[in-house]
Amino acid sequence: MTHADTAPPETPTAASIDGRYFQFVGATESVYEPGGLVVLASPGEVRQLGQVEKASFTIGGAPHGSGRILGLLTHDGGHLDVRRSVAFGSATLHPADARTTELLYGDATGSLPIGSFLASPDTPARLLAHRFNRHTFWCGQSGSGKTYALGVVLEQLLIHTAMPMVIFDPNADFVHMRQAHPAGATTDARRALAARDIRVLRPTSPSPDALRVRFLDLSMRAKAAVFRLDPLDDRAEHNELMHIEDTVGLVDPTKIVPGLRARGTPEARDLAARTENLRVTDWDVWAQGLAAVTDILETRPDATVLDLGGFANPEESLVVALAVLDDLWAKREQRRPLLIVIDEAHNFCSPDQTSPLHVAVRERIVQIAAEGRKFGLWLLLSTQRPSRVHPSIMSQCDNLALMKMTSPTDLDELATIFGFVPPAMLARASRFKQGEALFAGGFVPAPTVVTMGPRLTREGGADVEVPLR
Repeated sequence: MTHADTAPPETPTAASIDGRYFQFVGATESVYEPGGLVVLASPGEVRQLGQVEKASFTIGGAPHGSGRILGLLTHDGGHLDVRRSVAFGSATLHPADARTTELLYGDATGSLPIGSFLASPDTPARLLAHRFNRHTFWCGQSGSGKTYALGVVLEQLLIHTAMPMVIFDPNADFVHMRQAHPAGATTDARRALAARDIRVLRPTSPSPDALRVRFLDLSMRAKAAVFRLDPLDDRAEHNELMHIEDTVGLVDPTKIVPGLRARGTPEARDLAARTENLRVTDWDVWAQGLAAVTDILETRPDATVLDLGGFANPEESLVVALAVLDDLWAKREQRRPLLIVIDEAHNFCSPDQTSPLHVAVRERIVQIAAEGRKFGLWLLLSTQRPSRVHPSIMSQCDNLALMKMTSPTDLDELATIFGFVPPAMLARASRFKQGEALFAGGFVPAPTVVTMGPRLTREGGADVEVPLR
C-alpha cells in the first residue's frame, strides 16, 4: 500500500531507525519542501532538529519524504548538540521556528548575515566566515542575480573578517565597492565597510590606481606566453628573450624593437618582427615606471578590485591575472591568508582555451586549487557556465553557491561534483527566482535555500533599462 492509498494522519509523524536519517508522513495540510528545517519530538521529551531532503505529495494525499537529523536539542531548547542524535520509532514533527534555526550557527559572531531563509522570511540566513578557508564555487545563469549576491557576501566578509581579498573583475561589477548604495540609511555595517581599505585599480586610472604589470617581474614562462614562444619549437627566439634584459633593456618599450634589430642576429630580428606583429609594446598594461599591481597587493589592502575589462587587447587581462597568480604562488610560503575572487571564471579556467597565456593562467589556478589551501590561498570562482570550468578546479571546491540554473548539462555536472548536496534541493535551482540561492558545503551548517539581502554598496554591472515613452 502506498502513502497515497492511506488516510492522511492528523498529526505529521516521523521515524528513524539509525538516528541519522528519518522518514515522515505529514497531514494533508502540511507543507514540506526540500531544505526545510523541522523539529522532531519523540517520547521522553527528546527533541531533535532535522532537515527535509526529499518530499513529494499527491493531490488529496499526505505529503511524505525523508530527511537528515542535524542534532539533539537541549530540554530548554537553547542549544543544539550536532554531535548527538538518537533513533526513534515515532515522533511528531513541525517546522522549526526562527529561534531554533539560529541554533544551527552556534556563536553568531562568527557568521555572515546574507539574507533570509526562503521558506521563512523572518529567519536570518548566515554563512560561517571561518569556513571560507576552503575553495568556493559560485554559479548561476545570466539574470539570476549571481553578481549582486556575490557582492552581498563580499561586503559581509569585509565587515566581519580581517581576510584580505583580490577581485578579478572582467565586467566592472565591483568597481564601486567604495561607494555606498544610494538607497538605505547609514548603519553600523555601512560605517564599518566605509572604514575598510578598498583599492580599485583600472587601466585608465592615473597613478596610484593604474592597473599595471612590470614585464621584468614576470616569470620566464609568463614572458614566453606573452610572446607566444615555445622553449623548444621556438628555441632560438626563446633564448633571445631570455637575455633581452641584458641586451636592450625594457625601461622604454619604444626602444625594444630598434634595440633587437641593432643586434643584427637572425634570432633578434625574428623576435623584433614578432614583437611588432603582436604589438606587445603598444599594450597599456606595462608599468613603465608606475607601481605594479603586485606591489600594491604586497601592501595588503582589505580588498583590491582589478578592473580587467578596460584593456583594449583581451590578452592584457590575462597578463594581469598571470602576474598576480604567479606572484602569490611564489610567495606562498609566507602563509598570508588571501581570498582570490575570480568573476567570470570560465574566461580563465576553461579547458578549451589553448593560447599560451590562457594555458598558463589555467594551470596556475589548477595548482592553487589543488595545493593553495594549506598556504592560505583560497579561491572563490564565479561563473554562468560550470561546464566551461576545468573539472579538476571544480572538484577542489568544498563550498557551493547556486542560483537559478536551468541547463540540464550544468546541473548534472554540479550533481556529480558536489555529491554532498541533496538531489531534490539541487533540482530546485531550475525554479529559483532572481535573488534566490542554494548554499551548501562547509560554510553552512546545513544546505540552505536563501533569499539574498540588499547590497550596501553600488553595483557596477546592473542591467541597462529599455527607455520608455
